[in-house]
Amino acid sequence: MSDVLEFADVTLTRSGNHLLEGINWRVAEDERWVILGPNGAGKTTLLQIAATNMHPSSGYASVLGEVLGAVDVFELRPRIGLTSAALAERIRGSEWVLDVVRTAAYGVLGTWRESYEDLDDARALELLYRLGISHLAGRTFGTLSEGERKRTQIARALMSDPELLLLDEPTAGLDLGGRETLVATLGQIATDEASPATVLVTHHVEEIPVGITHAMLLRGGKIVASGPIEDTLTADNLSSCFGVALDVSHQNGRWNARSA
Repeated sequence: MSDVLEFADVTLTRSGNHLLEGINWRVAEDERWVILGPNGAGKTTLLQIAATNMHPSSGYASVLGEVLGAVDVFELRPRIGLTSAALAERIRGSEWVLDVVRTAAYGVLGTWRESYEDLDDARALELLYRLGISHLAGRTFGTLSEGERKRTQIARALMSDPELLLLDEPTAGLDLGGRETLVATLGQIATDEASPATVLVTHHVEEIPVGITHAMLLRGGKIVASGPIEDTLTADNLSSCFGVALDVSHQNGRWNARSA
């Protein structure tokens, strides 16, 4: 099975500081990853390289079989589904929810002069239904709650039937009920064999959905531990990653960590 991501000794330096250092990482087509770590660990930076929005200062980075620096990223990006706070900020509040989703078919944010076929509309409505927000298709993005905006973004990320799905803190800012509802939806996506390879970034093990197969722990731009999730999310590894003694439990497919 081919790798959708392959990083070898990837380092990213800004103003003399290593945001990432010596990252070695492979993601296969059937894997679902979570990246965990404290603030400033480099999680979002790593995801931005995977999304082709950044290039490493040194090392080798291959995304969907194409080497960064030797490929037109504008042709590569439509094959990648991405959700992030930065992307959400660029969506106009006046944009209809249906348009937020279906414009992903053209890789654009906001409708302009492009035209859509019935298949585009059907695909967008199907995804909104799958995310439980089909009733919001005729609403504007600016009128949505935070949870509804998160779901709209995920529907958009899936619109182009991507080969790689990148989710940057998809549950951030949600209350407990909204978080648990969205985590359950993410679990359905992760356990669906038809879903693409997925990488999810979060600060909290409680936000890891069912179906995640692998984990990476980052601290200070370096990998603390990486591999199958059961082998990686240990008390010792998480304690080293977050700099505090932690106890870890795993029950019914969900994870929990608390101070020891």
